[in-house]
Amino acid sequence: MRTRPNTQHHPHDDAPDTADAFRRLAGLPAGRQRDTLRDEIVEAWLPMAERIAGRFSGRGEAYEDLRQVAALGLVKAVDRYDPTRGKVFESYAVPTVTGEIKRHFRDHMWTLHVPRRVQELRNRVRAACQELSWSAPDRWPSVAEIAECANLSEKDVQVGLDALDTFNVLSLDAGLPSGDGCCLGDTLGAADAALDTVVDREGVKSRLQALPERERAILYLRFFKDMTQSGIAEQLGLSQMHVSRLLSKCCRQLREEVLADAAA
Repeated sequence: MRTRPNTQHHPHDDAPDTADAFRRLAGLPAGRQRDTLRDEIVEAWLPMAERIAGRFSGRGEAYEDLRQVAALGLVKAVDRYDPTRGKVFESYAVPTVTGEIKRHFRDHMWTLHVPRRVQELRNRVRAACQELSWSAPDRWPSVAEIAECANLSEKDVQVGLDALDTFNVLSLDAGLPSGDGCCLGDTLGAADAALDTVVDREGVKSRLQALPERERAILYLRFFKDMTQSGIAEQLGLSQMHVSRLLSKCCRQLREEVLADAAA
């Protein structure tokens, strides 16, 4: 393989001349000879793929991983390239490798799943913010400025700005700025166990109101005042055994009525 003369205009100065190799590859049947020639073509174009990978460094993914993704895109480009269509390989390979890297970011780098349209808005907003920061590095651009620069509506810009925070998320073990040893997880609320009884209380309220006054008093003292059966018996002038029977009867009756209402 020989290097393309420097007198020709080319995006990559060291782009190899593999036209003859691709023509030979197209005429070879599957086998060791074809695989060897294919590997030589891939190796010749690897510097180009690595340069494309370098353009995406600093975005949260290790450069070595980006190199591997770019190499995979290059292999796909070599396998799918048809030299009979008249296009030079580079014009087909560059968008193929770039697309493979972008797909990697879209499919693997978002901590939260967001629709593709939102991802695209995020990328356009991010690019516009970078462009605007060059002219005014001391301040964050307004939504209106970003919208004008990115040719988007202000509503779409807001969606893109919100998506900037979904690319990566903080661990619940992340420390807080206060420096008091607390972590993000400490700020999360917990479910109130008492809320589980709200529905039950509302469901039984009408049935309680239909009970005789004495039975209502016994239930109130037992379950709302947390009194013992002996204490209830003493306050109401009943025996503890009688209180126990009335409690069992009332609870059984209320349970059956509530269940019947639910099944109706």
